[in-house]
Amino acid sequence: MPSIISHPAAALLKPWFHNVPRTAIVAGVIASILPDADVAGFAFGIPYGSMFGHRGFTHSILFALLASLLLTACVRFEFRTFTFIFLCAISHPLLDAMTNGGRGIAFFAPFSNHRYFFPWRPIRASPIGAEGFFTDRGIATVMSELMWVWLPFAVAWVMGMISARRRSA
Repeated sequence: MPSIISHPAAALLKPWFHNVPRTAIVAGVIASILPDADVAGFAFGIPYGSMFGHRGFTHSILFALLASLLLTACVRFEFRTFTFIFLCAISHPLLDAMTNGGRGIAFFAPFSNHRYFFPWRPIRASPIGAEGFFTDRGIATVMSELMWVWLPFAVAWVMGMISARRRSA
């Protein structure tokens, strides 16, 4: 998985959504990291491959929809705000499906626990735990995330800012 530091990069899509309140950025960041709350299951003995294990239900399309509806209701219940928050939420499992580690993503949970990866998986899987980032693997992960997560979202942000300026001119 990309690290908890990189998943919120999806909130850089905000300039594409004019008239969405700034508080939606906070909701988008929460939506982008919320799926990894499932790692708490390890402490309770929930197996990785379980429907409620890591990359299970909380990484599903249904979970992204439900979390987005809840977070949108907390911000401003309108379609544009929901769409922004949903894109942030669904970016998490989509990015995880592009990593080179783990057992795949249960996109269709709870209807199916089958795990999927994309055929193209350029993102290095993040070490679990902060100490893993102070190793050669951690540095390689950060470099991978800069290239395959932050750079594309930064380009999308710049393009969105340009588009927003043209709309307001």
